[in-house]
Amino acid sequence: MSVHLVGGGRTASAAPAVYGPFLAEAAMLARARGRSVPQVAVLTVGDDPDRAEAAAADLAALLELAGRVVTSVVVAAAGERFPADLPDGVDAVVVGGGSTPAYLRAVEPVRDLLRQYVRHAVPYLGYSAGAMIAARRAIAGGWLLGGLPVTAAENGEGLDQLSVEDGLGLVPVSVDVHAAQAGTLTRLICAVRSGLVGRGVAIDEDTVLIMKRDGGAVAGAGQVWSVAGVAGEVDLRVLGPGTTMAPTLG
Repeated sequence: MSVHLVGGGRTASAAPAVYGPFLAEAAMLARARGRSVPQVAVLTVGDDPDRAEAAAADLAALLELAGRVVTSVVVAAAGERFPADLPDGVDAVVVGGGSTPAYLRAVEPVRDLLRQYVRHAVPYLGYSAGAMIAARRAIAGGWLLGGLPVTAAENGEGLDQLSVEDGLGLVPVSVDVHAAQAGTLTRLICAVRSGLVGRGVAIDEDTVLIMKRDGGAVAGAGQVWSVAGVAGEVDLRVLGPGTTMAPTLG
């Protein structure tokens, strides 16, 4: 099984490096099922269904820059939930970006199904919010910790206090995104230092962290910032493209 965590970004030249490994895994599963082109379910949430459809189309276009793919779109308006039954026999799943609290609500009916997909070697790709909710303990948003700012207010996602909720549980580390571009690394550092989460990664845009049972890898145009709490202090490591990691999934 593998989980691909993308920190956002839409740079066309980075798409093959960011999405290529995901599509390669999907294609391998498709061939085992007798198909030449992988079928990928794309789940997106928007302020309304039209915006959710537009977000799905944007993601499909990024995937197509990396390889051949057939997409099936599943959308929900903010505050609503995805249908409990996803398209049958998909070779991979993408969960898109937008409001992280809205995605945490939308995935409730398919939470167990997404976990089952990953357990049965169906690759998962989370883009921005879709990466954040993949965590066991998901950073939902917020820009304050107590009375102190920990990131820019525009990163709050409608929340004031830094908030952590139960996510999909696909990866054991908490995730923040748009790290270098939006300055969310400081939020992750404070989440770890305060004990709200045990450890986490902040991922730059146009960058993917691929997590597997036998290890992980970074690809794309940016970096992944790994944060762990050690004896009351914070251990920060920077992982560039091509960096490999120790086993990351149980």
